[in-house]
Amino acid sequence: MNDTLEAIERRFQELTAQMSDPQVASDHTRLQTLAREHSELQPIVHGSEALRAVRREIGEAEEIHRESPDAEMREMAAMELASLREREEALVQELRSMLLPKDPHDDRDVIIEVRSGTGGEEAALFAADLLRMYIRFAERRRWKAEVLSSTEASAGGYKEAVLSIRGKGAFSLLKYEGGVHRVQRVPVTEASGRIHTSAATVAVLPEAEDVDIEVDQKDLEIDTYRASSAGGQHVNKTDSAIRIRHVPTGLVVTCQDERSQLQNKEKAMRMLRAHLLEAKQREQDESMASTRKQMVGSGDRSEKIRTYNFPQGRITDHRIAFTIHALDSFLDGDIESMLDALVRHDQTERLSAAAGAP
Repeated sequence: MNDTLEAIERRFQELTAQMSDPQVASDHTRLQTLAREHSELQPIVHGSEALRAVRREIGEAEEIHRESPDAEMREMAAMELASLREREEALVQELRSMLLPKDPHDDRDVIIEVRSGTGGEEAALFAADLLRMYIRFAERRRWKAEVLSSTEASAGGYKEAVLSIRGKGAFSLLKYEGGVHRVQRVPVTEASGRIHTSAATVAVLPEAEDVDIEVDQKDLEIDTYRASSAGGQHVNKTDSAIRIRHVPTGLVVTCQDERSQLQNKEKAMRMLRAHLLEAKQREQDESMASTRKQMVGSGDRSEKIRTYNFPQGRITDHRIAFTIHALDSFLDGDIESMLDALVRHDQTERLSAAAGAP
């Protein structure tokens, strides 16, 4: 690890020097690229400097403990050593986590697809609850949330909805939300008070940038149709809804939420690019070939990653055996503690794998 830290510090110094060069400063694109790398390395450099400082203090405390003729000073040094070694271990773990290979999409905006699964009308209502939960989470972090497309169910809720969340690091947190979410509660339509179990699926995709995916307009079949509500009544009297089919892959996306055909087309293209980016990533990395399928499965309750139990006011993530007893606030977007636990678990797993690697 020490060799890696030294190499990073050298690179950080090179970047600092390059960014102060007037020629680089006049090239906005290059300066932006260097500044992004500089910003990514800065926490590691600061952590490395802190680790060196702690190790210097440990050396000084060890010398006092070993050579001081004063028993009281030796005792104080021993106490200080215990504290410093704890701090050293914490810094080492923190740096190891920062040195783990980074998901190239972590800083991306995200597109979240929520669909009702097993459970009929209640599943559609739960899908609406999840959609609102992610919107409220974005609002709490001052991120921008926008519904790109939605299909309402006849009794309320959503058959499916597509949400865009724009904010720094959005994908790094929300990527763990992909999977089957199960709910246990008494539906409003249940007269006997019997608890029902339903499910909704969530898929999380990094939003593609223009430089990621080049879409040839000749590869697109674009149809327009009249937008309608779940009950079949027309939202407007113009053919503003858009359906885009990407001929080479067969991917189809639709959008009808906006009154403007142009706005619906722009949103549909964002969704299409996200799916094409995911397909491109699958081709580059075989280990991700079934990522989205693993996320959503068949929508069956048995494939759950998380359970929302209303009678007990409990949310349990089954992947990490983590439970929170604050269901109302959780559904109101207070999901950060769950996401933090998932991030920590992922880092621990990757650190263990790295430690065991030859």
